[in-house]
Amino acid sequence: VPDKIRKEWSDFLLEYTTTRKTLRVVFHLIDARHGPIDEDKRIMKQMGETLPKRVKYVVVLTKADKNVKGPSSKNSGSVSSTVLDKVRETMKENGVKNAPVFLTSAETKLGRDDVWRYLRFAAEF
Repeated sequence: VPDKIRKEWSDFLLEYTTTRKTLRVVFHLIDARHGPIDEDKRIMKQMGETLPKRVKYVVVLTKADKNVKGPSSKNSGSVSSTVLDKVRETMKENGVKNAPVFLTSAETKLGRDDVWRYLRFAAEF
């Protein structure tokens, strides 16, 4: 993505998250196969520095089914300890260390109910 467009997105995200009075939660989607990339780190830093206290920040690790050979009802997804450590370290470095982390899969529906529960919880406040 060209730097100009990246800057526009960043400015939009900052304005939206700081001025939207009805915003209660931000879900940050990160690919569970790779962990946070530079753009994810930048977003975490921005959220850690600017997100109003009333807004919850949540990391959602997606595509967990891609880390499992032949996902089944007993093993619907996972994340490597290396990736999870990288996620936690990046969160700590960028001021969002206490944010919840959900492991999800659109294929197996892993984590879907957890995300919905958290969304309902956040909406109550």
